[in-house]
Amino acid sequence: MTRPDPLRNFRFSLEIDGLSQAGFSEVTIGDLSNDPIEYREGDEIPTVRKLNGLVKYANITCKWGITDSMELADWHQEVAQGATPLDDIRKTVVIHIRDEAGQDRAAFEITRAWPCKYDPTDLNGTGNEVAIDTLELCNEGIRRIA
Repeated sequence: MTRPDPLRNFRFSLEIDGLSQAGFSEVTIGDLSNDPIEYREGDEIPTVRKLNGLVKYANITCKWGITDSMELADWHQEVAQGATPLDDIRKTVVIHIRDEAGQDRAAFEITRAWPCKYDPTDLNGTGNEVAIDTLELCNEGIRRIA
């Protein structure tokens, strides 16, 4: 039986509800955590019980080389202008991780995402780097779906 090799972290794509943004150079998937609640009643043994508390999902950070596409900047601008209700601009984001042959092998679904921070590129007249924009997405759920 052949051993499956781990997937590499440099072959990926994003789907953002109807946005046809070009590829991303970097995506940081934040951590998922449950806050424990410590509890003890007076007549119990002197050990604290730990109960499941609130679930927290860290933000997703996306970086891409700036192009003439305005879709992601416009999405953030809707939030900045106070779009209400916020439900109208929340989107589902799916991050696909591909194998060496370019086939989707793993995926993460980010639910109810919206841009909470947009960091346009820095410019430098003596540099020769690619201009990189950064978008941070708040969300209400991250789960592995494949």
